[in-house]
Amino acid sequence: MTAFENQYTEERPMRLNVIKDNPGANKARVRIGRGIGSGVGKTGGRGGKGQTARTGVAIGGFEGGQMPLHRRLPKRGFNKWNRKDWNEINVGALQKAIDDKRVDASKPVSVESLVEAGVLRRPKDGLRLLGQGELTAKVAITVNHATASAKAAVEKAGGSVTVIVPKVLAADVEKAKKSAAKKAKAAKKSGKAEE
Repeated sequence: MTAFENQYTEERPMRLNVIKDNPGANKARVRIGRGIGSGVGKTGGRGGKGQTARTGVAIGGFEGGQMPLHRRLPKRGFNKWNRKDWNEINVGALQKAIDDKRVDASKPVSVESLVEAGVLRRPKDGLRLLGQGELTAKVAITVNHATASAKAAVEKAGGSVTVIVPKVLAADVEKAKKSAAKKAKAAKKSGKAEE
């Protein structure tokens, strides 16, 4: 019981007219623009005249016509627009899941089976197998990517790694060929110019 509840007993019951909030529970908001005596009258904390004294201001990086900072700084790097988000698992973590009886090594292992077993939280865009740790169990695993060390570790334990080959459209292959031919032509042209 709180100190507030302790002060009331059967002889001295709590009444509705004595119920109140804890100190500091309610804070009165500042009412601006209500006269000079309030301390926030006249300009209401907005300073003098001008753009920022009005509503609807959206300066957002504008520096009065001076080249803004975000345009003065150099650009660096880029963000790939269709970047894939992979689940990554090391062979050591896979071995631990097998030892804990969460994954059955006799059955094929895939991203779906690992999610079902609770090793991974969600399937995301697929699975990458990494080579950190040690694998002793013989497993047949299907992944989207596998490092050379991970592949070697699985094959050393007597297992197999199946890499899912991404589907490539014929139009994309044609486009890549055209792009490669264009680059080769440009390189040849620049080579002749140097001579």
